[in-house]
Amino acid sequence: MVSGTADLDQKPKKKGWFPDSLVLIFSLIVVAQLLTYVIPSGAFERAPAPFNPHYEMVVAGSFSAAEEAPTLDAWHFLSAIPRGLASAQEIIFLVFLVGGVIALMRSSGAIDALLFRAVRRFGNSPALLIAGTLTLFGVGAFTIGMGEEYMPLIPLLVTMCLAMKLDSIVAMGILWAGYGVGWATAGTNPFGVIIAQNIAGLPPTSGLGFRIVVFALCILVSFQHIYAYARKIAADPGKSLVAHVDYSAGFDMPEDVSYTWPRRAILLIFGAGIIFFVYGAQNWGWYIGELNTIFLGVGVLTAIISRMDPNDAAKTFISGAAEMTAAALLIGFARTIEVVLTDGLIIDTIINAIASLLDGAGPSLSAIGMLAIQTITNFFIPSGSGQAFVTMPIMSPLAELTGVSQQTAVLAYQFGDGFTNMIVPTSALVVGTLALGKIPYVQWVKFVTPLLIKLFTLAILTLIFTVQFGEYIGFGN
Repeated sequence: MVSGTADLDQKPKKKGWFPDSLVLIFSLIVVAQLLTYVIPSGAFERAPAPFNPHYEMVVAGSFSAAEEAPTLDAWHFLSAIPRGLASAQEIIFLVFLVGGVIALMRSSGAIDALLFRAVRRFGNSPALLIAGTLTLFGVGAFTIGMGEEYMPLIPLLVTMCLAMKLDSIVAMGILWAGYGVGWATAGTNPFGVIIAQNIAGLPPTSGLGFRIVVFALCILVSFQHIYAYARKIAADPGKSLVAHVDYSAGFDMPEDVSYTWPRRAILLIFGAGIIFFVYGAQNWGWYIGELNTIFLGVGVLTAIISRMDPNDAAKTFISGAAEMTAAALLIGFARTIEVVLTDGLIIDTIINAIASLLDGAGPSLSAIGMLAIQTITNFFIPSGSGQAFVTMPIMSPLAELTGVSQQTAVLAYQFGDGFTNMIVPTSALVVGTLALGKIPYVQWVKFVTPLLIKLFTLAILTLIFTVQFGEYIGFGN
């Protein structure tokens, strides 16, 4: 029991200075409706895209003002929200199902066993620890958008690094660089690239081969940055950015998690399911429905192999899906912005205005401009899926008007979202993980900023490369 005096002595928690993502997106919906009253209505002509007859692309030079501008009712933005949710239902259901299946896999112990095994195996060599775990965390984000799942490993990573005369900055660099790079270059992440490609009318997982190459390059850049810092503080511990922080308590080694054959089988089935879907998407035209089917199959087999009680498996699945509620609502609300702009016939006017600003800039500069827009947006909407639905409906047709391929537009979105995930102060995940690692935010910024400069330089060069040689690497669409 806590005494009343103790309660009175506690200082009230300060409210965050920045609005929640849902508050921000709801505000953008209201702003979108207000814009319909001041921006002239207009529209482009549209024609079936050559790479996807079910997707319509704008016809350059066909913009014309609307003969009769619609006037939206004052409460139109409220009635548009259910339509936004309905419009994004395919992706929303995917998010719920994937969340439930990931919960089943975590409940089986398979994911944690693999991660703990990797950390312990590489723990005797700083270079192997950094390279191995960095790649492993990156692959998790690259494939299924893992991020929050890494938080329980922070004490273990910090403990391992401290035991090797390193510091918590190295541990956090391993986790966040892997996570950020994995999201920024993802090939099958259902919460990021799959959504963006869906909006852009592209086949899911298309361009996977090139994304794997970019992923490897970004991992190498990240390894160089982290390992150089690790060698510096190993030679002189006083140069550690957190030399002043006390790490004498709170970082005990957790109990070992056994890497059993059932857990190995679950991971093999999951890997086989991802490979099967990628093959089906590229050869048989599979899409979101087939991806849902495969994830459900993986979930059922996970429950069977790990011998879960059916009722426990159902509760675990529902709990995992429930954790995705915030993400699902953000997706539906973000889609509502497009619904309102479309109802007011001003989305094409906005696209035409941006395209006019980029007129004469060329595809390469336009692609870099898209990267800049996506990067800035991520500081305000750190949700990758939410950001996709806010920006891609504008970036996709803008790409057509500026000579940028849809694949490059999607990659610009990925870069802008993924890399800045390492540093955005509006992300609860960033703040939470830094707190677990006892790392002051300012010290973290000092470490990660040079890495971001390196990664964004590589991102800009990559975007220019895809503009110039996209047709040779599967980025011509």
